[in-house]
Amino acid sequence: MQQNPYGEDPVRLILDLAATPPCSPGEFAERCVAAGMVIDRPVGDEDLAEILEFIPRWLAVVDAGTPERRAALLNELLTSSSTHPRLTDHADGGWHIHYRADGLGLASVVRAVVSVGTALHLTGRGMDRLSRCALAECGRAYGDFTRGGRQRYCSHACANRDAVRRFRARRAAQHP
Repeated sequence: MQQNPYGEDPVRLILDLAATPPCSPGEFAERCVAAGMVIDRPVGDEDLAEILEFIPRWLAVVDAGTPERRAALLNELLTSSSTHPRLTDHADGGWHIHYRADGLGLASVVRAVVSVGTALHLTGRGMDRLSRCALAECGRAYGDFTRGGRQRYCSHACANRDAVRRFRARRAAQHP
C-alpha cells in the first residue's frame, strides 16, 4: 500500500520550525524552500509573526491528551487556515490540490499545508502519531512515520542516550 506523502512533508516542516523557530523572514523562507515549497510572494515580518503565533497552536495538537481533543484542536486549525480543496496548476508543478486561497503570504500557505497535512497524517497513520520525545530532558515534538507506529524518541541520538542511561542504571543496580 502506498502512503500519501502529502501529510509527511508538511508535518516534517512544522516539526523543524517548532524545534528551532525561525528568527527572520529570510530564514523562514529558506527553510520552507528547503522543504520543497514554492514561494511566489515576498516574505516579510508579518509572515514571521504569523508562523511564530501558529507554532504553539500546532504544538497544542501534539500535546492533546486524547484523540478527541487532538481532533478538536486540529479542526480549529483547519477552519482558520484552510479552504475547500480545488485543483490548480501553478509554478509548472503539474496539476495538484490546494486547500487554500490564492494570493496568500508564506505563513498562511504554511498554516494551510501543515493543518491539512497533519490531518492526513493522523487519519492515515493513526491519531497517536504525534508526540513528545520520551527522553525527559528533551521533550521535542516528533511525528511518528515508522511502519509499526511505536516511535518514542525524536531522534536516534535521544533513543541511544536513553538506552545508555538505562543500561548504566541496571549495571549500577547489579554491582553496587
